This record gives sequence, C-alpha cells and structure tokens, in this order.
Amino acid sequence: MLFHDRRQAGQELGVRLLEWAADGDLNDTIVLGLPRGGVPVAAEIARALHAPLDVLVVRKIGAPGRPEAGIGAIADDDPPLFDHEALAILDLTEEQLTADVARERAELHRRERLYRGHRPAPRVAGRTVIVVDDGLATGVTAGAAVRHLRRQDPARLILAIPVCGVHTASDMRQETHDLVCLHQPRRFRAVGEWYENFDQVDDDEVIEILREFVAA
Repeated sequence: MLFHDRRQAGQELGVRLLEWAADGDLNDTIVLGLPRGGVPVAAEIARALHAPLDVLVVRKIGAPGRPEAGIGAIADDDPPLFDHEALAILDLTEEQLTADVARERAELHRRERLYRGHRPAPRVAGRTVIVVDDGLATGVTAGAAVRHLRRQDPARLILAIPVCGVHTASDMRQETHDLVCLHQPRRFRAVGEWYENFDQVDDDEVIEILREFVAA
C-alpha cells in the first residue's frame, strides 16, 4: 500500500475520522499538525471535519553525527523525552545532550513564531484534539507531542497517522485515548517508503496552509 502524497493520506484519514464524527464523538475538535510533514496531512483532516487547524511544533533530538536518527524530542518548554533504550545502545547520557536540546529548543520557538506570528497557542482543555503526522518511525516526536497535550487536560486525545510500524503503534496506544493508523506494516524502515511523492515540506508551505485556515 502506497500513498500518492501527504494530501491523499490526509484525505483517507479524514474519511476514517468522519465515521467517528457521525457518532458525535468529535465535538469541539481541533486538528494539530506536527510540522513540517504532518501539516499537509492535517489540513485534509481539518477540511473533512470542518475543524480548525493549528500546529504543535515538536523538535527531534538526533543522535550525535546522525541527526536523522531520533533519540529524543521536545515540545514547548517541557523536559526532553528520550528513548532510553537508544541512549543505552549509543552509550549516551541525557547530560551529554544538553547542548543539542538547547539548540533544538531555540529552533522550536523560532518556528512557533514563524508559523503562528502573534496568534496564541490554541485552547486544548476540554476539547477533542487530533494530533497528526505523516507517519511514525520511532514515535519519539509524537510521544513528546501527546505528553505535552495530556498536561493540558483535553477531553479526548487522538493520534492520526497514515502509516506506522506495529510496535510503535502499540506503544502509542498507551499514550493516547485513540490511535487511528491506516497502515501498520510489519517491516517498517522509513516513513518515506510508503509514499510515491515524499518531497520535503518547507516553511512557506506550512505558513500558506495555516493562513488559509486562519482566513476561513
């Protein structure tokens, strides 16, 4: 199963979530995309549900010399969430990554200002919150996102993703009220393998998508 692109993946997720909406389970809903790749997916879900869209900026902490390999993540000013199994394998401590965390937190706040401008962060308490990414590998960034949101007392916290490894999906079900995942391959190496078109999403595209929803 391949998705053509993030837009198609979001449309398919939107159809799945509309089945729940028919039962009245998605009242007072907000959709939060994880930039950058999760935002085009989230936009299609927000359109399907006629729900507001915003972003939750989360930054991955990469392994030294391998920034693409996520061993931790941060959201807002929360303490970092680390994959302690990965730290043990790499013989690393959290203290050794202090500078990396500080650098990524500065970039996180820069992107928040860039994407949201002067708009405040959306209200989460008491609402149904749908967190969206374009796929999960280790799940560490999504884990930081849902941990951050749980502290704000949403009525229901749903993680919606097009594709995710079986073991990661099992772990994330423990962190959310509901997990909606369209495809859970047993052999999972990288999110991009499950898309025909997985071009990088840039800041301008994120800003344009958000502007469309703010103006609506």
